[in-house]
Amino acid sequence: MIRPQFPALFSAAALAALLAAGPVQAQTTLKVIPQADLKSFDPVWNTAAITQNHAYMVFDNLFGLDANMQPKPQMVESYTASPDGLTYKFTLRSGMKYHDGTPVTAKDVVASLVRWSKKTTDGGALVSRAGAMTATSELTFEIMLKEPFGPILDAFSNPILPPFVMREKDAITDPGTQISEAIGSGPFIFAKDEWVPGSKVVYKKNAAYNARKEPTDAYSGSKAAKIDRVEWTYIPDPQTATQAFIRAEADIFEIPPIDMLPLLKKDPNITVEVFNKPGVHGMVRFNALHPPFNNAKARQAFMMAVDQKQYLAGMIGNPEYEKECYAVFQCGSPNETLAGSEPFQKPNIERAKQLMKEAGYDGRPVIVLDPTDQQIIHNISIMAAQTLKDIGVNVDLQATDWATVTTRRGQKAAPGQGSQGWNIFTTWSSSVVMHSPVTNFALPTPCDGSNWFGWTCDEELDKLRKAYIPLTDPAQRKAAIEAIQKRFYEVMPYAITGQFQSPVAYRKNVVGIPKTLVLTNWNTEKK
Repeated sequence: MIRPQFPALFSAAALAALLAAGPVQAQTTLKVIPQADLKSFDPVWNTAAITQNHAYMVFDNLFGLDANMQPKPQMVESYTASPDGLTYKFTLRSGMKYHDGTPVTAKDVVASLVRWSKKTTDGGALVSRAGAMTATSELTFEIMLKEPFGPILDAFSNPILPPFVMREKDAITDPGTQISEAIGSGPFIFAKDEWVPGSKVVYKKNAAYNARKEPTDAYSGSKAAKIDRVEWTYIPDPQTATQAFIRAEADIFEIPPIDMLPLLKKDPNITVEVFNKPGVHGMVRFNALHPPFNNAKARQAFMMAVDQKQYLAGMIGNPEYEKECYAVFQCGSPNETLAGSEPFQKPNIERAKQLMKEAGYDGRPVIVLDPTDQQIIHNISIMAAQTLKDIGVNVDLQATDWATVTTRRGQKAAPGQGSQGWNIFTTWSSSVVMHSPVTNFALPTPCDGSNWFGWTCDEELDKLRKAYIPLTDPAQRKAAIEAIQKRFYEVMPYAITGQFQSPVAYRKNVVGIPKTLVLTNWNTEKK
C-alpha cells in the first residue's frame, strides 16, 4: 500500500505538537454597518462621530465614565489633588504599550493633552488655568493650576471628545494638521493596509492590550477585545444597508433608518435598543465669516422660521424618539432653561423675512451642504433649505457625503464659483456633551477664529461662558446659565432643530456591547 507522504517541512514532531495543541480556533469577525465613511482617523483634527468611534477602537483614555456618568481611572493607576485644588498628580498604569511595541509614557500624555486642549472647549478651559503641565517621570505627570478647575476629571472623561493618548511624536503634530498614523495603545489595531476609503475599515484584536481588571462598565473598566477582527462596511444607501442587515450580512447596524425600525423589531433575531438615553439634538451651523450669516440678524431669522415639530417629524418621524427642545443646554439636564428662547418657540415667517432684510441680504446664493448618506442629517439639510426658501433666500443645496462635509466645513474661503466655501452645514450632537458650557464645543465665540467650524465672533457670549466655569454655587451657576442662553439667542451661533434619540440595531447572538454614547466594540462577543 502506498502511504501518503507529508512534506519534509511538516515533521513528525511538528505534527505531534499540532495534535497535542487541540483544534485550531476559528477567528471571530464582527461585521458593523457604521454611521458614515471613515475619511479621517485623527480625533483632534476632526470631531466627526465616526472619527471618534474609530479613536475609541485604537486609542485609550486617562479616565472613562461609568454607567452612572462618574469618572473612573482608565490609563491612570492613581492620582491625588492638593487641598487647595491647584495641584494634581497622576500615576499611569505600568505595562501599557502602543501597537508598535513602544511603552506609554507620561510625556505622551502631556503632549496629547496639549494638542487636545487646542481644539476642545473643556481642554482649552483647563489649559488656560494651568501654570504648568509636566511629566515628572516615565509614568507620572503633574498639573499645576493658577486657579481651581473643578471639572478636571470630567474633562478627561468627556465621552464624545476625550483626550485620546497618542505617542508623543504624533501628539506634537499641529492640531490643524492630521496625524499620519493611527497607532494607539487601545484594544484594537487599525489595519491601515486593509483600509478602503468609501468602503471598508478593518481592526484587529490587540493581543498585547493591558486591560483593567474591573468589569466593563460603559467607558470604564476592562476594554479587552473579545473579537479577533472587526470590519466596518460602509453602505451609503440606508435602504440597501437595512436589507443587508436583515440578510445577516452584518452583526450591528449603528444608525438604522427610523422608518425601518418596525420591520427590524419584527425580526426575532434582531434587537433594537437606545444606548444614548439622553439623546442628541439637531443643529444647523452657520458660517459667520461671510454674508449673509456674518450678521446675527440673519442667523436669528433662520431660527425664527424653524418649526421644531416639522423638523422632528422630518428628521425622525416617530414621536417615541422625539422631543421639542429650545434649551441650549438640553432638555432634561440640570441646566435646562427657556430663558431667551421665547421669541423663537413659534415660527414667525414675516418677522424672519424682515430680519433678513435688516441683515442686508442681497439675494446671493446660500450654500447648504447636504450629506445624502446620513439620513437624519440629510433630512435636516433638506428642511433647512426649505426654511431658507420660505424667508426669501436663494438656496444652493449641494449634495455630497458626510465624510466630505467633515473636511469641507474647515474651509474658511468665501462661498462662490469654484470655491469650497459654504454657508450652512447640518449635524447633531450628544446631549451629554452639549448640556454644559464647559463641554459644549459649538458654544465658544472667541474672535480669534479658534472656535469650532462656523467661527461666530462675540466676545460678550464668550466672556459669559468663561465666567461660568469656576462657579460652584448652584444659584450662581443657574443665573450664569440663563445669562449665557439669553445672549446665545441674541447671537445665534447655531440653530436648534429639536432633541431626539437614535437606536442601535444588533443581532441577538451579539452580546456584551457596552452601553456607551458612541458605538464601541470592546467586551463584545458573538455567540
